[in-house]
Amino acid sequence: MKADVISAEALFETHRASLRWEWIAGHAHPERRFDEIAVRDAQSAADLVGYLNYLHPYRVQIVGLREAHYLGHSTAEDQERRISRIVTLEPPVLIVADGVTPPDRLVAMCERAEIPLFVTAESAGHVIDVLRTFLAHHFAERTTRHGVFLDILGLGVMLTGESGLGKSELGLELISRGHGLVADDAVDLFRISQTAIEGRCPPLLMNLLEVRGIGLLDIKAIFGETAVRRKMRLKLIVHLVRQETMDREFDRLPNEPLYETVLGVPVRKVVIAVDAGRNLAVLVEAAVRNTVLQLRGIDTYREFIARHQAAMERGQ
Repeated sequence: MKADVISAEALFETHRASLRWEWIAGHAHPERRFDEIAVRDAQSAADLVGYLNYLHPYRVQIVGLREAHYLGHSTAEDQERRISRIVTLEPPVLIVADGVTPPDRLVAMCERAEIPLFVTAESAGHVIDVLRTFLAHHFAERTTRHGVFLDILGLGVMLTGESGLGKSELGLELISRGHGLVADDAVDLFRISQTAIEGRCPPLLMNLLEVRGIGLLDIKAIFGETAVRRKMRLKLIVHLVRQETMDREFDRLPNEPLYETVLGVPVRKVVIAVDAGRNLAVLVEAAVRNTVLQLRGIDTYREFIARHQAAMERGQ
């Protein structure tokens, strides 16, 4: 699902402190929003923010030093025509950056067309970076999955599996071994780019982990600030199954890495059987280390097959 569109007023208030901007025109419609069609058709946040040299309808337009020079060093007729063209494209917000004083004609036209006009001393490049990052997160496709999301050796790892298999207990053991908790029970997942999934914790469950028989644990209070993370990129799914399910449905030595599609992005996946006497924390750490090797292009299974083939050829 997609997030709700955001109004000019919400955009202004969210970044009032960080971008130190002023709202100088277009106050009549603070509820003015991004056009839903433009948001739907945008391939990324970069499609929603840009300079005047790349004009698109319904896109936040940035006026920096060069754009101000372009508008200012022209005849009154040309300036009127250029500003009219910007306004005709109905940007949800127009931002004048780099400490530039906006031309009076631009202020007047924004006021008349009821287009919010913000002014800031921050650089145009910085404003674009901030807004693109914010809009990428705000409009990202999202879903919520059941599981435990952890930072293990710098990799975002989500533990999944049916209830009662001990995911939270395994998460607690991994945290006690120095790894970090992102979320327990419910994990909010966002597709922040064409190839990246980011996992975060719902605010209600922040820093909390539930263990059967004990109840809710405040991981930050018990283990300290280094035991929790605000967000991580999802790189690996560790799926826990019962031993009989493992024997029935999965290969002992899969010849290709497993993947699970999350929000249209393939994510590496390993399946681990839960059985008496197995040290799951060690197995998960080993799976993570092996995934890191695979991401670096080192495939142990293929190396073994090549070694086995070479041994067979020598024996002929």
